[in-house]
Amino acid sequence: MFALVSLCYILIIKKDIRALTLEQLTNLFKTINEPSFRAKQVYDWLWAKREVNFENMSNLSKPLRDYLQTNFLINAVQIAELQISNDRTIKCAMKLHDNYVVESVLIPQGERMTACISSQVGCSLTCKFCATGKLKRMRNLNADEIYDQVVLIKNTAFENYNTPLTNIVYMGMGEPLLNYNEVLGSVDKITNPNGLGMSPKRITISTAGVAKMITKLGDDEVKFNLALSLHAANDEKRNHIMPINETNTLDNLADSLLHFYNKTGNRPTFEYIVFKDFNDSLQDAKELVDYCKKVKSKVNIIEYNAIDDCEFKQTLPERLRAFTNYLVENNIICNVRRSRGKDIDAACGQLANKNKLAQQLVK
Repeated sequence: MFALVSLCYILIIKKDIRALTLEQLTNLFKTINEPSFRAKQVYDWLWAKREVNFENMSNLSKPLRDYLQTNFLINAVQIAELQISNDRTIKCAMKLHDNYVVESVLIPQGERMTACISSQVGCSLTCKFCATGKLKRMRNLNADEIYDQVVLIKNTAFENYNTPLTNIVYMGMGEPLLNYNEVLGSVDKITNPNGLGMSPKRITISTAGVAKMITKLGDDEVKFNLALSLHAANDEKRNHIMPINETNTLDNLADSLLHFYNKTGNRPTFEYIVFKDFNDSLQDAKELVDYCKKVKSKVNIIEYNAIDDCEFKQTLPERLRAFTNYLVENNIICNVRRSRGKDIDAACGQLANKNKLAQQLVK
């Protein structure tokens, strides 16, 4: 009886076709007696054109499209909800194939149009000032899911502002270096001429500080930019706000960043959120200057954006001026970044899936 049932019901487990490399696609088509150039055609549909329906791949034969439909699927990301800020920032709730939700942000600023994208569903690092850190990490994103976010934000920029995407920052939900292979795989697709063809110089990956993976970035001689979420230049304060510092101390990070710089020639950027009466004194500024002298670097001063149930507050304007002036006087390259999208919880540190879709799925 069991054998009869087995014969009657054949379960075909479909694979995600975008997990295949061009070489793997080519080999596949050889096994089904299709010419090898079909692999390049399919690859072009999947990445350069981001087609999510096999039926629309018009230069393929109907039997081949049927074969792909039967044996493969495309786990495409979709924009399920979109919010537009008073300052034109757009936050998108991105629905994944398994109903998880991540958030991505389009940040228009002058001639720059930046996509801020996520690398994980939730986060495991529990940084005290970050709303995402209060979420449980559910899983890593695949390279194609990260790539999809960029394409969807790119399309959103054209549809709403008729402007091309100029920059990409991996500063959304999750820690990119704890999803190393998929993140670098997505960068490869974004920069590849068969993908989006963007320059790696327009991509920045931000990390809370995973020293051994920063060292690996140097060994891999990556071409994109690196930012370290620093926020304090002494271990005691950094331990308090970022538990990852307990196993990735400032000295360890300095060594890995110096290795990164020596291997790539790229200066890392230190991101420094200034909190009132915590890390905004001239002594804190002096510690930051001393740390910057350990490795060639730049500093981005970032406004603190309030989140629920947090002990921190935004520093006073006069303390911010004194802090930044001290850095400049000591020849530190320093920029003050003004937050955007605060009114829709889209600013730095605010991504926490407060959108309606995520709340419905939680229920």
